Amino acid sequence: MAVNKNALIRYKTIDKCLQNQFRKWTLNDLIEAVSDALYEYEGKAVDVSKRTVQLDLQMMRSDKLGYNAPIVVYDRKFYKYEDAKYSIINIPVTDKDIKVMNEAIQLLRQFKDFSLFKEMDGVLQRLEDSVNSSQKDKRPIIHLDKNEQLKGLEFIDVLYAAIQTQNVIEVTYQSFKARNASVMIVHPQLLKEFNNRWFLLANQKGKFITLALDRMTEIVSLDDEIYEDFKIDGDDYYKDVVGVTVSNSRAERIQFKIDNKNAPYVITKPFHPSQRIIEETEDGVIFNIFVQINFELERLILGFGDTIEVLKPQKLRNRMLKKLKTSVRNYEEIEN
Repeated sequence: MAVNKNALIRYKTIDKCLQNQFRKWTLNDLIEAVSDALYEYEGKAVDVSKRTVQLDLQMMRSDKLGYNAPIVVYDRKFYKYEDAKYSIINIPVTDKDIKVMNEAIQLLRQFKDFSLFKEMDGVLQRLEDSVNSSQKDKRPIIHLDKNEQLKGLEFIDVLYAAIQTQNVIEVTYQSFKARNASVMIVHPQLLKEFNNRWFLLANQKGKFITLALDRMTEIVSLDDEIYEDFKIDGDDYYKDVVGVTVSNSRAERIQFKIDNKNAPYVITKPFHPSQRIIEETEDGVIFNIFVQINFELERLILGFGDTIEVLKPQKLRNRMLKKLKTSVRNYEEIEN
């Protein structure tokens, strides 16, 4: 059962009050204590009703959150714990809780190679030892793709810190097309993962650029430079693209046809959130997506080989045709 932050603050406050057996707690006393706690956490006055605290007491008494708190009323108006040693933070961990925690640990273990998680390693080890003390099967049952040869992961924590502390950085970078590395001064804005590679969205002289971490060789923080924060929202910035390449062009309506054998795969794993089914024909399904045409989209389309046909726009259709003709020539040259 999901519990919001304010509710947890109320439960913890009530719990702290009822642990104090040297004071008599009326309902109004609890309301006042909860209101003060919410004001301290939120920085503003929160109107806590009598009904809200009554429902909180009822929830704490119940098994819905696993509390089963022994809250009793005496002298018809005072509240206390019947067991003076009880606290909601001391409730025993169930077998189900242990199983859930163990699965969460195994999931986090899949990210062990990322430098951001290195500081957590000791914490995870202690938690894992504690949880696994009652678990016979320690075999991971969750597996995520990871590139063991991927370079640049050591820069994740550096870039993360630079974005968080709003520091300008100097990056030594060599793209696949460049013969030599170049040094650039950028304002880091966002880290982005795509297709098991990591990228940095940064601003250079008023222009947004995307840098692959595996093409970086050195990063230097420039503390004397004034940082410019563009307050990038990743969901908004990448909403019109497949992948990481964003241009100044407008999104376009892309129409493509997938054969019947592969259509279910595309339905369950859309090319893009904007994907819609336009028509179902005898030999396939026609889809629409609304995106910018970029390198990643072309690679995605080419990955479906002879099972896909781009219908619109004509320029993308022509581009795919040109690439496929080149591919055919490559195979023909090998045969000859």
